[in-house]
Amino acid sequence: MNVQQKNKALFLDRDGVVNVDHGYVYQSDKFEFIEGVFSTCKTFYDAGYKIIIVTNQSGIGRGYYSEIDFLALTEWMKDQFSAHSIEVTDVYFCPHHPKKAHPEYLKECSCRKPAPGMLLEGIDTHSIDPKKSIMVGDKLSDMQAASNACIGVKVLVRSGKNLPSDAPQHADLVIDSINELTALLSR
Repeated sequence: MNVQQKNKALFLDRDGVVNVDHGYVYQSDKFEFIEGVFSTCKTFYDAGYKIIIVTNQSGIGRGYYSEIDFLALTEWMKDQFSAHSIEVTDVYFCPHHPKKAHPEYLKECSCRKPAPGMLLEGIDTHSIDPKKSIMVGDKLSDMQAASNACIGVKVLVRSGKNLPSDAPQHADLVIDSINELTALLSR
């Protein structure tokens, strides 16, 4: 019997983890990569991790920018990773919001974090072993989504956002910079 080896993934929230969260960023000239994101992702990529980005994008639902705008920025962002010899396996996004969105996006859904839908889709599509995977986020909802998807290690990065006082207890590791993430590989 041949049992296929499952992959491991480094799941990353986008705004606040990959790029500085300037609020509803959809243009490349406003997209500022977090210092150390490329070197950190390269270390994990070289260690066999798939790089998968999972991001709530309610700015689409609110009408601040379109899905086409988001997808164009995503292609540009993936090209920047490629220029650093990193393949981004996939990018999942949720354009919905339960209270503040245009009618076609106004809904409770299974993809908006803290729901695990985007993570579960990535796990299924790319044959990921969630227990061997890591989720890095800067919000409580990222940690809750990772927990709901049974991700092995939940990492909360302090990106300058105000967090609820109980947010750190939902994480397995709390770091001040994405540069500290590579210490997980030596555990």
